[in-house]
Amino acid sequence: MAWSRDELAALLGEREAWTRGELAQALERLPRRRERFETDSGIPVPDLLDAASRPGADDRRDVGYPGRFPFTRGTQATMYRGRLWTMRQFAGFGSPEDTNRRFKILLGRGMTGLSTAFDMPALMGYDADHPMSRGEVGREGVAVSTLRDFETLFEGIPLGDVSTSMTINATAAIALAMYVAVAEAQGVPRARLAGTLQNDMLKEYVAQKEWMIPPAPATRIACDVIEFCAREMPRWNPISVSGYHIREAGATAVQELAFTLADGLEYVRQCVERGLAVDEFGPRISFFWDVHNDLFEEVAKFRAARRIWARLMRDRFGARRTEALLLRAHAQTAGVSLTAQQPLVNVARVALQGLAAVLGGTQSLHTNSLDETYALPTEEAATVALRTQQVIAHESGVDRVVDPLAGSHYVEWLTDEVERRALDLIGKIDALGGMLRAVEEGFPQREIAESAYRWQREIERGERVVVGVNAFQVAEQPPIPTLKVDEAVQRAQIERLRAVKAGRDVAAVDAALSGVERAAREGRNVLPPILEAVKAYATLGEISDVLRRVHGVYREDGRF
Repeated sequence: MAWSRDELAALLGEREAWTRGELAQALERLPRRRERFETDSGIPVPDLLDAASRPGADDRRDVGYPGRFPFTRGTQATMYRGRLWTMRQFAGFGSPEDTNRRFKILLGRGMTGLSTAFDMPALMGYDADHPMSRGEVGREGVAVSTLRDFETLFEGIPLGDVSTSMTINATAAIALAMYVAVAEAQGVPRARLAGTLQNDMLKEYVAQKEWMIPPAPATRIACDVIEFCAREMPRWNPISVSGYHIREAGATAVQELAFTLADGLEYVRQCVERGLAVDEFGPRISFFWDVHNDLFEEVAKFRAARRIWARLMRDRFGARRTEALLLRAHAQTAGVSLTAQQPLVNVARVALQGLAAVLGGTQSLHTNSLDETYALPTEEAATVALRTQQVIAHESGVDRVVDPLAGSHYVEWLTDEVERRALDLIGKIDALGGMLRAVEEGFPQREIAESAYRWQREIERGERVVVGVNAFQVAEQPPIPTLKVDEAVQRAQIERLRAVKAGRDVAAVDAALSGVERAAREGRNVLPPILEAVKAYATLGEISDVLRRVHGVYREDGRF
C-alpha cells in the first residue's frame, strides 16, 4: 500500500526506536552469529523488514490477485485448491524396455505425468553404434536411435491420455517427430497430444554444453518446433525455457531468472520476426526452474518471474491474450545440492526444495532421488522422492490457500529485490543485442563461471555450511544401493539398430534425408521433413549428420 509522508515518518520512527532499544540491548547480550546476512544470491538482508521497507510499493499494481495481471500471486485464481501440480519423476535408463517398465511402475504409484531422460548419444545426435557412443549407451537416460525404440518406449501407454515431458535439446525436433509418429500409429492425432519438449538450445551454449551445430541455426530450429506446434499441436508446449541447467552450472537465483527470461525473449523475438502472432504461440511457451535451499529467495524468484514475464510480453511484444502473458513453470529440486556424503540427508533437502517450489506456485514438479549423486535413481529411491511430493500435497496444508506467503514483509521485499536485480541483468543483455548475441560473446557464461567460483570458495573456506561436507561430518558411511546399467544394453541396442537398418527401404530413407537437407539449406521449417524421415526409419544419427553437414559442427572457444 502507499503511505502518506506522515505515516511513513511514523513507521520509520518506530523502527529507529526499536533499533536503538530492543535490538541494541539484544546484541549486547548475544552478538550476531555473522557480520553479514544475505541470500544465496548475495542480496543483503536487513535486521528487520516492516511495512515501511517498501515505501514506493503499490501492491494493487505489483502484487494483486491470483490469476490476474501481473500474476505475481499465481497463474490461476484457485491454484492448488482447484488442482494440484503435476507430479513428475524423471525416468529413463538402459533400454527402451527398461524405461517402459519404470514408466508403468511410477504411473501405478500415483505419478501424473511422464518425464523422459535420454542418454548422451541421443542428446548429442549419435546412434548407439557410433564410436562417440561407446560406454555411454543407456547410461544417463534411455537409449534411442530410431522410431522402433520410441515404439518400444511407449508400448502400452496411451499417449492421448498422458502428459509427457522430454528432456532433450539438440535433437529435440527428431524426438518430437518420433513421438508424433508413435501417437499416430496408436490412432492419436497430433492435435490431441499433451506434453512438453525442452528444446532450449540457448541454455545449452550457456550452461549444459550438449550441442551439435552453432547457436544461430540451432535457435532457428528450436523456433521451427515452436511454429510447428503452434499450428498443429495446440496442447503441446514446444519449448521449456530452462533455468535449471543454468543454475546447476553455478548461477545464482537472480542470474538463473535473468538469463532464462532473456532466453525466452530471444525465442519470442525470432518467432515474431518470422511472422507468428505472439498471441498464437505465446500461450504454449513454458519454463523450467531449479529450486535450491534458500526457501524464501526461491519463492521470491517464482513470484518475480511471473511478474517480469507478463510485463515484458505485454510491453515488448504486444501480447493481449491472458494465456500469452502467463509464465507457466515446471520445477525440479536442485541436483547440484545433493551430496554423496550422508546421502539420506538429501531427502530433507529435497523436501525443503519441493516445499519452496509449491509455495512459489509451480504448475509441475520433479523431486530428485537421494542416490542421484551416485547413479540414476533406483526404483525405491524414486518412489521416496515421489512420496515426498505427495506428503507436501496431502499432509502439509499448503494446498488450502493461494500464495500463502503473500503479504510477508520479507517475501514481498525480496520479490522486489530479485526483480530489480534480474531486470538489471536483462538490460545488459539487451544492450549487447539480445541473448543470442550475448551467448556468442560469452557474457552469461562468464557471469556464471564467476558465481560458481565464489560459491565453491565459500564452501572451502567454511563460510558456507554444507551439512555432511564441510560440517557435521561422519567418519564412516554405509554404502547405499545404486542402479547399474549392464553392458549388455549397448550390445542389444546396436543389434536392434542393425536389424532396423537391414529391414527398411533404403531408397525411401535416402529420399527423406534429402528432404531434410533441402529444408535446412533453404531455411524452411525442418519439422515436416524430419517427421517423414523418422517414419521411414532414418536414424537419429543420420538426421543429425544432415544438420551437421548443412550448418557445421560447433566448437566452443573457451573464452572464460
